[in-house]
Order: sequence, then C-alpha cells, then structure tokens
Amino acid sequence: MKATSLPPRAPWCAVALLGALAGPGAHAQQAAPADDGATPAPSLSEVTVTGNPLGAEQTVAPSSVLSGENLLLQRAATLGDTLQNQPGVASSYFGPNAGRPSIRGLDGDRVRILQNSGASVDASSLSYDHNTPIDPLAVERVEVLRGPAALLYGGSAQGGVVNVIDNRIPREPVAGPEGGVTGRADASWASGNREASGAALVEGGNDRYALHVDAFARHAGDTAVPITLGCDRPGSPESARRICNSANRTSGGAVGGTLFFDRGYLGASVAGYRSDYGTVAEDDVTIGMRSTRMALEGLWRNPGGLIESVRGQFSHGDYRHTEYEGDEPGTTFKNRGSELRVEARHRPLGNLKGVWGLQLEGNQFAALGEEAFLPPSRTRSAALFAHEELATGWGKLTFGARAEQVRVRTDGSDEGDGFAAGSRRFTPGSAALAALVNVAPGWQLTGNLALTQRAPRDYELFADGPHIATAAWELGNPALGLEKSTSLDIGAQWKDGPHRFTVTAFASHYGNYIGLLPTGQVKGDDLPEYAYTGVKARFAGLEASGTVRLLGQQGVWHGDAGGSVLDLDLRGDLVRATNSTTGQPLPLIAPARLGATLRWANGPWRARLGFDHAMAQRRVPEGSRATSAYTLWNAAVTYRQKAGRAELQWYARVDNLTNRLAYSANSILTQTAFPRAPLPGRSVRVGVQVMF
Repeated sequence: MKATSLPPRAPWCAVALLGALAGPGAHAQQAAPADDGATPAPSLSEVTVTGNPLGAEQTVAPSSVLSGENLLLQRAATLGDTLQNQPGVASSYFGPNAGRPSIRGLDGDRVRILQNSGASVDASSLSYDHNTPIDPLAVERVEVLRGPAALLYGGSAQGGVVNVIDNRIPREPVAGPEGGVTGRADASWASGNREASGAALVEGGNDRYALHVDAFARHAGDTAVPITLGCDRPGSPESARRICNSANRTSGGAVGGTLFFDRGYLGASVAGYRSDYGTVAEDDVTIGMRSTRMALEGLWRNPGGLIESVRGQFSHGDYRHTEYEGDEPGTTFKNRGSELRVEARHRPLGNLKGVWGLQLEGNQFAALGEEAFLPPSRTRSAALFAHEELATGWGKLTFGARAEQVRVRTDGSDEGDGFAAGSRRFTPGSAALAALVNVAPGWQLTGNLALTQRAPRDYELFADGPHIATAAWELGNPALGLEKSTSLDIGAQWKDGPHRFTVTAFASHYGNYIGLLPTGQVKGDDLPEYAYTGVKARFAGLEASGTVRLLGQQGVWHGDAGGSVLDLDLRGDLVRATNSTTGQPLPLIAPARLGATLRWANGPWRARLGFDHAMAQRRVPEGSRATSAYTLWNAAVTYRQKAGRAELQWYARVDNLTNRLAYSANSILTQTAFPRAPLPGRSVRVGVQVMF
C-alpha cells in the first residue's frame, strides 16, 4: 500500500509561543508525595497533577497515584500490567509484552494516555498487540483519573486518563544557588522469563538550570506458565511450559533540561524508545517498534491583568512498528503527530478560580503491507476548554466544558486494495459538573455528572481488511456519528489517622456506543466479519479501597508492637457492561475482583503478602468463552540501607506464588487463541534500587 504524503501540520508556532513563556513563569503544579512504603497513612488530601489542574488539596474526580515502593513492587513490562491492581483498572493483556490499561470497562481510544500531561503518539489504541512506547522502568509516578471528568485532556477520554510522569523536563530547580546532583539506578532479574533489566537517571543543576539524563534496558525470554504449550517457532522446543514467542528486548533513554527565570521556566527534552517482541498470537511473528518524542514546556507567572499564570506544552512524536513474519518484514504501521496545549489560569474572582485552555492536535497514520486493514489517514482537532472551581463553606463545586472541531480524512489508496477516499467533520462538545461536600470530620461525599461526546477514530470510519490480532475482518462505517454518553458517579471517603476508606459507584449510558460487533458474514480467508456499529450501551459498577492499621500507633490492637507497623490494604471493583440494543453483555469486560495485602514495617525492613481474586466471568456475548475464577498470591520483602550519601533498597518479590493457571477475561487472546496465552506463572524477582 502506498502512503500518501500528508505531513502533519505541526504547529511550529509553538516554539515561538513557548519562547515567549521563557519570561516569568508559573509555579509548577503540586506533585503527589511519593509513597515510601514505611508507615503509610493515606490522606484525603492526596494531590495529583492530572486530577487537580488548580493545585487543590482535595480531588473531586476519582483518582489515584502509584509511586515509590508501591510502583517498584508492582512494576511490569507493560503499563497495563503495572496498573491492573488499581481499583477500576484492568489490562488488555496481549501476552506479557503488550497490555494497555482499561478503566471501568472502557479501553482503546476511550482511555487517554499522557506523558507529563502531554500526548503520547503511538498506535496502541488501534490493536491489542500494539504496546505503548512507555516503559515503566523509566517512570517516577503514574496518575490515574477515572471517569469522564477529564475535559482538559481530550473529549475522547470517557474512561479516564493515565498520566505517566518521568521528570524529563524538570519543573523545579535544585535548591540553592550551588545546586547538586541526584540520581537513581535500578537493576533486577526475574526467574519466570529470565529477564534482566536496568535503568539509571541523573539530574543536576542549581536555581538557574536543571539537566536530566536517563536510560533503560530490558531483555527477557519466553514467559513461564503452569501449563505445557505447543510451539512452531524455529529453534524452539515443540512443547514447553512457556508462552511461545513471548520474548522481548527493549531499550531507550532521554535527555532534557530546563532554564529557570525569575518568574518562570522553559524546558525541552528528546526521548527514544525501541522494542522488539513476539506477538504471542502467532509463533513466527514479531514486532519491531521505534519511537522518538520531542517535548517543549514553559510556564509564565504574573503576566498581568486577569491572568495569574500561563502554561504551554508542545510535543511531537514519530512512531513506527513493523511486523515481521520470520525474518521478512510484513505490515508496517506509522504514526506522526503533534500536540500544542496552552493553559491560562485566571486570578481568583472571589471564591472562584479556574483555568482556560486551547489544545491543537494533528497526526498522520499509515499502514503498509498485505495485512493493512485501513488506508492512510490524517486527523486534525482543535479544542477550547475551561475548568472552574468555586469554594464554599461546605466544600466546593467544580464545572467544566470543552468544545472541539475534529476532521478525519483519507485519500484512499491506489494499490487496488479497495480503500476509497473519504472525509468527515465532527464538532463534539462535553460538559461536567462536580461537588465535594465535607459532611463530618474525616468524611467527604463527592459527585460527578458528565455529558461527553467523542468523534469516531479513523479505523472506526475507514477500516476494511483482515486484522490478525483480533482474528477477524474489520469493517469501518464512514457514516458513524458522535459517540455520546451521560455519566454519573457518587463517592464517599473517610479518614481517621492511618485508617481510610473510599467507595465510588458509577453509571454511564451511551446513546451511540461504537462497538466492534459481528455481522454473521465471512470474508477473506474464512475470517468472521466484524463491523464498527453504533449501539445503545450502559456501564455500571463499583470501586472500593481502604487501609486499616492493625498494629502500631493508632492501630486496632493496642499495646507495644516493638516498633512494628502492620497495615491491611483492601480493594475491590466490579463493572457490568451491556449492549442495550441487543441485551447482550459487551465483550472483554473484567469480572468482579477482590484483593487484600498485609504490609509490615520495622526499621529498615518491610514485607507484604497479598492476593487478588478474580471471580468467574460468565457475562459474555453469545458464542464467547467464559473464564473461570482464580486467585493470584504475591509476596515481597525489602531492606533499606545507607551507603555514604546513597540509599540502597534491596527487594525480592514473588508473583503468582502458588503457580495458578489463569486466563484473563479482558484479553482478546482468551477468545481467539485459547489456550496459548495464560497469565504468567510463578516468578521470583530480585533487585536493588540506588538513590543518591
């Protein structure tokens, strides 16, 4: 297939605009405190950048942060697997090398993945076997914002936002004019896939400038599982207790820097990522992924008049991956895109404060090869948004709105593969209203109401061809209209010292949910035809989490614990998703889940033991495979010690302690390639993290 020459009209005026921001800049947004894993006392005032565009101490939208020791002990090869134990979050799991987070049963383009609040350019929402070009090895913190109250970050983010923070553009100067150097290094080895991985970063500077350099690498073999599986890959055993073609080799790094001025800063970074991994669905198909991302960011405080601060971000990504059949290159996917965001925070008007913004995005996508199932396309969008917050005596009200213009265009193809030219314009609009009420000391109630609209993506409009990852012939519909939803969530939070509890109930109704549904026809090489179709749908569910201090200060059991602290973490979620047009359940929805972890700490030692139980998922569409219930146990121990000015944290963790055989209800492979892709079996990981 011949790609049309449609270079994305990258808003290079962003360079000039952000250059203007090099003058006086705004305060960096407040970051969430890292969890040191010692004697955690979670707070209702936990602050996240994503959930608090105004730097508030209390969040209204459901949100959570994974950082510090919790991130270290939950880190996996993919972003989805790293976050899958967070309430409401599951992984699409296309084997151990590809897994995108889904939130509240919504995945793909309905979950927006950001890097430092900016766009991440890839093709992960297009297909389950496409991983995101983000490796958790290089991540400092991950923020998850659940639900559709993410108007600042894109009208398509109906499920929520996952914001990956890596500090590649430092937002705060090193304290003092003399500055200093800090850094971190990680090294680990895992038995389940014989993985060796490592990462290092160094940051230095003073109160006028800061520099950041990082690098990471991962090399893993096939993943061990509790069942014997066949394998037709040349050079591999015909059968083994491993997932065939699940090895991976990943590396990358970045260089960034920031100049600080009296009233602001200006920073830039360049990052590279490469990964070669097996697709699991086919024994002899591998993917070679390459990604380069450039970013520019500036902040300007007190520009004058009504505006209190201005923040600007520009990013440009160049992504491609090639699918190899043996040693021969097959289909190649290319995506080039740019994003410009400008946010202006106005001065308080009485008890009202807020932020207004402009967002411009553009990308060019092309798929080349015999298995390309959609034509080259380009998408342009422009949006205006506003977020306001009104403080009251009983809490606060927040409200926001977003108006967009989206154009999706394809010139078709001249390769004789049937792709026709087409163009669509959409004007989606979204609005949200939320409230936080302090009902009693330690108690808060929250409520969020959102009306959202999403423009169909290029593949939903123009796809027409065989998609090997889904084992189907996918057919787009150029006549699709806006995807529209009305969503409501109501939550309660309680905190008393180290004890806390949070519960949120949510429901969403879609007047036009765009789903990939079977037509009953067969095309190509006996592939079932699936068409993108607008139907009515409803989602409803519950998320809960909490911590109880069992031993230690303010613990349930009083008395001398010898300096020990013992906490019990509890979590659970469920979601029911239904195609209201047919009355059938929607596919690939996580079952109800429950989990608990005991965490003990005494001096430099910490230990944890926990489990995650997934109930059987029998609410599946007619003709789909149900999944059985399973429980996965895990354990970990860490030890901290000083070595000069450095601090070392040694750790060992065991995943799937009982080596339980389990299959994910979220994974398309459970339906199309059963039984070749179970969840990983028992694996022991040992490692050390050095901070200086």
